[in-house]
Amino acid sequence: MKKHLKLCVISSIFFALLVYLIWGNTALTVSNIKISSSRIPIAFSGFRIAQVSDLHNAEFGKGNRKLLELLSESKPDIIAITGDLVDAGHTDIGVALDFAKEAVKIAPVYYVTGNHEASLSQYNELKARLETIGVTVLDNDAVQLNHGKEAISLIGLSDPDFTIKGDIFGEVPAMVSTKLNNLADDENSYTILLSHRPELFESYVHCNIDLVLSGHAHGGQFRLPFIGGLIAPNQGLFPQYDAGLYTSGSTNMIVSRGLGNSIIPIRFNNRPEVVVIELLNMDC
Repeated sequence: MKKHLKLCVISSIFFALLVYLIWGNTALTVSNIKISSSRIPIAFSGFRIAQVSDLHNAEFGKGNRKLLELLSESKPDIIAITGDLVDAGHTDIGVALDFAKEAVKIAPVYYVTGNHEASLSQYNELKARLETIGVTVLDNDAVQLNHGKEAISLIGLSDPDFTIKGDIFGEVPAMVSTKLNNLADDENSYTILLSHRPELFESYVHCNIDLVLSGHAHGGQFRLPFIGGLIAPNQGLFPQYDAGLYTSGSTNMIVSRGLGNSIIPIRFNNRPEVVVIELLNMDC
């Protein structure tokens, strides 16, 4: 009798853990972050950016219906996709395009690549079809966002893996700094950077970027209480930049926990996340 009871308890615990794991990998959450600065133009106070990162071909509801509904409810002024829209290991361009086709109906969409796009043989096709849909692909480009009579700068960096694979000699930070210095040429303009890699935070700070939106770390994949993420690409164990807001000097960086999984197929205590950023002029 006791043995039977023990087996029932173990089975119940296992089933509850399994349900929690499934729920924790499929239940979307929104993280709202407010960024205040006197450099944000008054016309942009209240401007909302929905950040989608590391989708990795995942689907939340048929055709990503749940994700699209969440984005629509967030009422963003723009949607920023910060890399790894697809997964190089099991690529389905159709899933990415179907999502993008509906996302552009919600708000203007700006997209930068991640390391998975850099490994994708069909990347040129993906880029061309995204642009046909109406997505603005920022491939080491800068654009101006206008609101009323005021403007801010939006820069997008392509993933470093397009240029340097592996970075054995530590050349990537200098390369990124050079690109940013060429693109961020207006010191008077509030500048937002879309860049997949959070581990390059020092380069962003050095180039006086106001706000960085990043991903790549997957929230550390397994989030431990009081500790944070366990492991992240290019950062290893106990990554310094795994999720949330980081500040150094006048530079803020927001790292999204992302939505999908890749090499490690599950996440723990780390629900898939959309980040909604609201810009605020602190003098208003």
